[in-house]
Amino acid sequence: MGTLNKILTTATAAMALGGAVLAAASPASAATRNGVCETGEFCYYFNSDNQGSLSDFSGSVGDYGTEQPSCFDFKGPGTGKGKCVKNSAASVWNRSGQTVRVYYNSNYGGSTFQDFKPGAKGNLNAGLKNQNASHQFISPSSPAHVDMSYALYQTGGGHISCPFDGYVHTRGRHEGIDIARSIGSDVHALVSGQIINVVRGANGGSGLSTIAIYNASLNKTIIYLHSAPLSSLRVGQQISRGQVIADEAWHGVSSSGAAHTHVEMRPGRQTLAAKSVGDPVLSNPNPNSFWVSQGYNVR
Repeated sequence: MGTLNKILTTATAAMALGGAVLAAASPASAATRNGVCETGEFCYYFNSDNQGSLSDFSGSVGDYGTEQPSCFDFKGPGTGKGKCVKNSAASVWNRSGQTVRVYYNSNYGGSTFQDFKPGAKGNLNAGLKNQNASHQFISPSSPAHVDMSYALYQTGGGHISCPFDGYVHTRGRHEGIDIARSIGSDVHALVSGQIINVVRGANGGSGLSTIAIYNASLNKTIIYLHSAPLSSLRVGQQISRGQVIADEAWHGVSSSGAAHTHVEMRPGRQTLAAKSVGDPVLSNPNPNSFWVSQGYNVR
């Protein structure tokens, strides 16, 4: 099982789904960034207590970059000017009209974050000081996000046991997110769509199960592995978000103690998961920003 590591991607997305507005920026589009904290902006400071050079933003950013000249950097006068913002900020001033959430992980992920309400000034807490990897503008009208593990089981006790590309003791590039609770727990669909493949499998290393649900409007397929599909599931069936589709099991897993549900987002219409074990190439993009757009915290 993996541990949550910082997850790096090379792109962020601007999304407006379900009332949630996630504005994204990039160095190329950030021409108004001038090192002055102006009305409507969220600003990082290099030092605590709003001291040192600052970096101003007018939208969400999932990955600041780590090297010049492409990274988001501190632009204002003072200590830290020219340094990349990622893992270098100590305090903030939120001059926007929205709550802004600062995350420990890139792409708005991880269990460590801190919210700053409109107008708030303050220091980043001990878990985020010089450990800031992304920030997100949260619309006041947006529905509250729920933890992905809670949404999958719709009860407490679940946790991410291996993140995207998070293998530590297994060779290959992990193509999904592993979430575990306990054998027999109801598994709920995280996104609506049509079932395009069901493989029932059986407990044990050779009995891999698969449920593939395609959402045409998103042009994404969500694939669930290892859990036992309900006997009522059929190809062509329409599935609603939150509908029970399986019970947690260990289909395709060598040990019952490692039971979990592998959840994988694949672009387009795909009936099978991408190969993970022993494959050094990632076939899927980092899914964290997608899951955030669907109302889930990736934890």
